[in-house]
This record gives sequence, structure tokens and C-alpha cells, in this order.
Amino acid sequence: MALKVLSALDAARTQWYHFKAIIIAGMGLFTDAYDLFCIPPIMRLLGLIYYQHPKDQNLKFQVPPAVISIMLGMSLLGTVIGQLVFGRLGDLIGRRRVYGLSLMLMVLSSIGCGFSICTKKGCVLVSLGFFRFLLGFGIGGDYPLSATIMSEFANKRTRGSFIAAVFSMQGFGILASSLVTMIVCRIFEVSSHARIPNKGQPTPEQADIAWRTILMIGAIPAAITYYWRMMMPETARYTALVEQNVLQAAKDMEKVLDVSMSQIAEDGSLPDINPLPPYPLFSKKFFRRHGRDLLACSASWFLVDIVFYSSNLFQSHVYDSFLKPVGELNAFRDVYEVAKLQAIVAICSTIPGYWFTVYLIDRVGRVKIQIMGFLMMALVYVSIGIPYYSFWVHPNHRKGFMVLYGLTFFFSNFGPNTTTFIVPAELFPARFRATCHGISGAAGKVGAIIGAVGFLWASHIKRENGYPKGIGMTASLVILGGVCLVGAVITYLFTQETKGRSLEENEKDHQDGEGRCFLRRFAAFDSSPHAHVHSERDHFARQAQP
Repeated sequence: MALKVLSALDAARTQWYHFKAIIIAGMGLFTDAYDLFCIPPIMRLLGLIYYQHPKDQNLKFQVPPAVISIMLGMSLLGTVIGQLVFGRLGDLIGRRRVYGLSLMLMVLSSIGCGFSICTKKGCVLVSLGFFRFLLGFGIGGDYPLSATIMSEFANKRTRGSFIAAVFSMQGFGILASSLVTMIVCRIFEVSSHARIPNKGQPTPEQADIAWRTILMIGAIPAAITYYWRMMMPETARYTALVEQNVLQAAKDMEKVLDVSMSQIAEDGSLPDINPLPPYPLFSKKFFRRHGRDLLACSASWFLVDIVFYSSNLFQSHVYDSFLKPVGELNAFRDVYEVAKLQAIVAICSTIPGYWFTVYLIDRVGRVKIQIMGFLMMALVYVSIGIPYYSFWVHPNHRKGFMVLYGLTFFFSNFGPNTTTFIVPAELFPARFRATCHGISGAAGKVGAIIGAVGFLWASHIKRENGYPKGIGMTASLVILGGVCLVGAVITYLFTQETKGRSLEENEKDHQDGEGRCFLRRFAAFDSSPHAHVHSERDHFARQAQP
């Protein structure tokens, strides 16, 4: 028998508090995307500031590849650790108790990135790497907590859309980072009367203030939401199911949802919340009930992040096609043009991809969208990769290349990049939910390190721009297409559909046995009315069991 407070949450109509929770929970994802996508233009600006006279003149005004890789890797490594640590803490001491800590860590680290202690090249890069690690640690903590909190507050009818809306704040973070970079660079360009470096004019000193300002501005939205995050109550599911305090759960929900205490308070004695004996994390019973789901979530997230974070493979092609060579424009105008390109891609492909998922995920389902996204990404990568050197490098085809470049972001976000964030927040019991989401996300960020750093070094067919000879773009892109196909297969075979089901129903299926889970996974692809009737019949049969 379900608790009234949890039934009320599942059946609650959409109201103002749900939208408020989306904004509060989404600010961490906003900061994550802001930080990730403001780094390419900032690295360009750092090259113009600190690498005006390098030993290798071919790398003039360019940050060396090793430094770029370290900057990318430090943030992602911090994210891996943060997801594991904060995910476990969220289950042990409560979501709310550690939620504000992760956000405050992001705010302080963003400010620290901007200050970076000093103005000498070595000191700046070391301190920037250190604060980016701390920033990644805070961002990593926000992933499992935001997804878990939103899933536990949402009703079962629109839960997928709400969690997807939280994740879609990344799209606005990408756009904000580009717009802020453009505005700051334009202001400094006008005020400093910047000149072109290749004509003998040094990069203006104000450029060192500009990149710091861009990084620190990213902390403002997160800092603004800190108060509201601290005012959020603990989720009713954690309070009732983990802390075993049903009365407090009802009181908390009465404050935030439009329900009266009489509707959610239990009559008489409380039902047995956990009828089965508890089992520890990573026990044999845990792996028997949840091992396959944890493997499916972790593997899917690992594979999609290899592909998603490898998008920097295309940056040199995009920059070469649409921008003048570095040093041919003044520092601020150069970075302005990079940010403008990022803004165009965000508006045309990234943000629409997120919101297609928000609109369709509770209509189509998680599994179908994830498989479709993987397959379309595989098609795009192979279409770019096979004729890359014979066709796409030609200047006449740059517009077509940009269309395909945008489609990789669209089908990633209208696909596995979003669904891998949602599914782990729905499949696992309340006492393991944040931990398992953190493990899945950490696996994803390990894939991100492979995609952002490994493929970046492997994609060069000859020694160029400081990179050694690798396997080339064609082989790299075809391999990424193969990674997408593997992701689609894993999703089809192992990922379970959670659309339209309460979180407790998902957990009860595990308690009733794996056979029902197996059948339901394939029933997700059966849209016939008979499949629905059988599923409803099974549901009522379970309810009738003593």
C-alpha cells in the first residue's frame, strides 16, 4: 500500500513550485555549461596574451595542446570525483543538506578561476587548473542531487519533462557564456582601442581583465539561487522512505504543494514502508536487483559523453572555415567571433534539441528517444567522417559541414545526452538513488575525458599545431559513429522504460523479480492496445496481492 503523501506527489497537478524547482535545480547545470563553453574563447584569448613570443613560431598566439588538454581534463576529473562523493552523501545525510554546498563550491570556484592569483603565465595556468578542478568537483555534485531532487518532487505524468527541463538549463548556460563573452569583449575593444597583434601591436593589458571577468560573471546566477536552494525542504520520498519520518514528509509537502494535510496524512497506523529486509550498497542482492540497470545507465552515459565531448574535434575545422587566422584580428574581436559562432550553434541546434526532449519524452518514452539519438548521431558522424578529406575540407562545402555539425548537438540533446541524465534518477530505490546516479554520471565523465582529450590528440593525420601524428579525422569520426551504434544496442538490450510509472513502481518491479523487468523493457516498443491492457492487468493484480 502506497503512502498518501507519495501518491499525492505522483498525482499532483503541475503548479508554480514545480517551475521554481526547475530553475533552482537547473542553475548548477547552467553553470556547468557556462564554464565548459566559455573555455574555448578564453583559451584563444590566453594564447593572445601569454603566447605572443613562443619558441615554436607556428604556435604563435596559441595555447599549446598539452595545456588545453590539462585544463579540460582537470575540470572533468573534478566532476568525476564530485559525482561519486556528493551522490553518496545525498543518500547518507540527505539531498538538501549537501545541495547548497555543491552550489557554493561552484560559486567560489568560478570566482577563484577569475582571480587566478597572479598575472605570470605559469602561475595563472596552475591556479586556473586548480580552481577548475574545484569547480568540476562542485558541478559533479550538482548532477546527482539536481536530478534526484527533481525526480522526487515531480508527478509521474510529467516527471521526464521536468527533469529534462532541469537539464535543458545547460543550453541557456551555453548561450549565456557566448553572449557574455561577446558583450565583455566588445566593451573592452571599444575602451582599449585594441590593435591587430600581427601588425606589431601587443595584446592590450585589459585582455587579462576581460577573460577573468567572463569567468566570474558565470558565478552570479548560481549565487542568486543559493538562498532559494537552502529554503527547499527535503524531498518527501527521502524523508518518508529513508529517514522513515512520514509525518514530517507530509508537513513539508503541505508547505510547497497545493494540498491540505488531511489529503496526505496517514489514517491510523502507518503502512509498512519497507516490507523487505534492507540490503547494503554493492551487496549480492543489490547487484541482483539493480546491477543490470546500473550497468545500462553507466555504459550509455559513458558512450554518449565520449561522442558529445569530442565535438572539439570540429572546432579547428569550423574556425578555419569561418574565422580569420589567429592574430589577424585584435584580441577582443577574435574572441568575439568565436563566441558568436558558439551562440549561433546553441540557438539553431543545441537549445532546440533539449526542448524537443522536454516536449516529447513523456509522450514517446526515454528508450525510444535514446536509441533514435544514438542512431542519428552515428549517421551524422559517418557522413562527416568517410568523405572528410575528399569533400568536407573544401571551402565550398563549409555551410553543409556546419549543418551536420549542428545536427550532432541536436540529436545528442534530443537523445542520449538528456535521457542518460533522466533514467538513473528514476530506476533506483530512494536510499540508493543519488549514489547510483553519481556512479552513472562519473562513468560518463570518464568517457568525456576520452572524448575531449584522447580523440583530440588522435584526430591529426600529420604533425600540426603542436599535435603529433594520429589516426586522422576519418578514422576518429568513424570510430565515434561506431560508439553511437554500440550505445543504441546497449540501450535496446538493457535500458528499461520508466515513462508514466511512479518511482515506487519501478522499485517494486525489482522486488517482484527480474522477469517482469525484462518483459517490460521490450513492451516499451510494443504500442499495440494489447500491451497496454496486459500491463494494466499486471499492475492491478499486484495491487490485489496481500
